[in-house]
Formats: sequence, C-alpha cells, structure tokens
Amino acid sequence: MQGYNLIVVYNTAADRMLMCRRKKDPYKGLSNFVGGKIEQGEDGLSAAYRELFEETSIQRADIKLTHLMDFTYHLDECYVEVYVGRLIRDIKVSGDENDLYWSDFEHDFFSLSEYAGEGNIGHIMEHIAFNRDMLLGL
Repeated sequence: MQGYNLIVVYNTAADRMLMCRRKKDPYKGLSNFVGGKIEQGEDGLSAAYRELFEETSIQRADIKLTHLMDFTYHLDECYVEVYVGRLIRDIKVSGDENDLYWSDFEHDFFSLSEYAGEGNIGHIMEHIAFNRDMLLGL
C-alpha cells in the first residue's frame, strides 16, 4: 500500500499556516498542505521531514512535527499520514514544486472548489483547532 504525507506548518506566531497551490493533477490549481510520497522502507516521520525540506526548504531543526492522524483508502490501496508543527524561528520558505503561500484561518477549508482532498483539509483544520494549544505549544 502506497503511503503519502501532508504537513501542516504554522508560522512562529501560529497565526498563519503554510499552503501550496498545486501545479499538477490531482487537484491542479487547488490549495493543499505540502507533502508527498513515503518511499519504500522509509518511516513516516522521516518521510515528512524529507518532503518538507524538498518542497519548502524547512529543515528538521526549524520545526518539531507531531503525527496528527492518518487516512486509509483501502479501495485505492493508499494511506495518508498527517503531521503538524510550528516553526521554531522565522525563516524564508522556498520551493518550486508548487506555489507556496501563508494563509490565515478565515476561509472555508471544506470548499471543494478551493481546497484539495474532498473536505479533508477542513477536517484536519477542525481537529487541529480542538487540540491547538497542545499541538502548537501555546
């Protein structure tokens, strides 16, 4: 079963989160969290840090990720691991895989016309809100 990850990155003030606008299908043109494939034999957390660096230039020393939840899609033979973290220091993010931007929270993250994942972005955001202080060290 193929594994993937999504990484929710908050800025140091925890008042914005990093999003990307996808350049390719699936979900071309829609906003999503950064992430990618978990390679064969790679553990999920290591894959999350690797993908985060590849897509944003955020290094492991810049953030502490917490494993938030998983989605398993048995019919598609894949699963998605979701991680969340808050930057330890302000850094400039950069990458060419997708267009990166910092988003506030005043959006309908369940909107299928704006966000990838058939409502999963909204579900993830709601779950983070329930555990915000613990997850983000506030």
